[in-house]
Amino acid sequence: MYYIFFAYIVLVLSLSVYFKKKEYFSNYSGDKHQLTTNENNIPLTGGIFLIIPTILINPNNFIFNFLLILIFLIGFFSDRKILKSPILRFVLQLIIILSCVIFLNLEILSSRIDFFDNILKNTYFNLFFTVFCLLILINGSNFIDGLNSLLISYLTIVIYILINLNFVPEIIYFENNLNYFFLFLLFLIVLNFNNLLMLGDAGAYLLSFFVGYLIIKSHNLYIDVSPYFFINLIWLPCFENLFSIIRKLLSKFSPLAPDSNHLHQLIFKLINRKIVKKKLIANNFSSILINCFNFLALYFVAIDPYNTIYQIKLTFLFIICYFLLFFFIKE
Repeated sequence: MYYIFFAYIVLVLSLSVYFKKKEYFSNYSGDKHQLTTNENNIPLTGGIFLIIPTILINPNNFIFNFLLILIFLIGFFSDRKILKSPILRFVLQLIIILSCVIFLNLEILSSRIDFFDNILKNTYFNLFFTVFCLLILINGSNFIDGLNSLLISYLTIVIYILINLNFVPEIIYFENNLNYFFLFLLFLIVLNFNNLLMLGDAGAYLLSFFVGYLIIKSHNLYIDVSPYFFINLIWLPCFENLFSIIRKLLSKFSPLAPDSNHLHQLIFKLINRKIVKKKLIANNFSSILINCFNFLALYFVAIDPYNTIYQIKLTFLFIICYFLLFFFIKE
């Protein structure tokens, strides 16, 4: 397996350089929300390179891998501007995630709030709520994928924490493949920092879909762990999505349409205007700065995964920090 992994790394590096030189799979479409990129020919190939390693985590999980390919294809066609309608993308996501929840028996077992837990016992409500959570995660992850390595670094930290705490059930992965997958993500972070590739919609949908599945499976099997630990692991993309929807509705703007007022984009604009004029450096510096906070936040999350009160306090702290920073920069 080691030799296969190394050979794939060399292949991905070679193709990344080639695609960049030939300007294949270019990310630039002229949309206003793409102002955080420094060039117009960064290949949207992260998802293409991720699909095989993700499937190989557990090649025997045929249903999940089939759905994984479908969610990847939605993002791929979106990247290629073939699937332009955000409403159609959302409907297709809904169908795939609903299928995943039904056929793989995914469910949210507990919130540790008696009233809400009683509602969760209703099969249809649990189905709706689980699908809702996955949709929020996937689309929120796509929202924060606006700076080099921001999303991939965040989700890589999440995967590392789950592996380090032994919260990944053995039924999820085949032999040592999840560790190789983690190392491959680190490699993609380096390529992303150097503008040799971007995740694109395909990569964002694929990686967040896998992490969402991983977290729900872990939640189902490790019932002593606080559900708010798992919530805090993915708080940023989920909260970014929910806050973005509310913000756009209040501004009478379509929640499905992209914009450039996400927190990471505001931080980039501030740094690019006040500190670093070169976009690539400002982009990478903004991403590193945000990921330092994310790493620190998730470090504290991992300290006591069983303590619900502790985890809820962290949730409120993260949200307060987000609001303070957002409105301070916005002003």
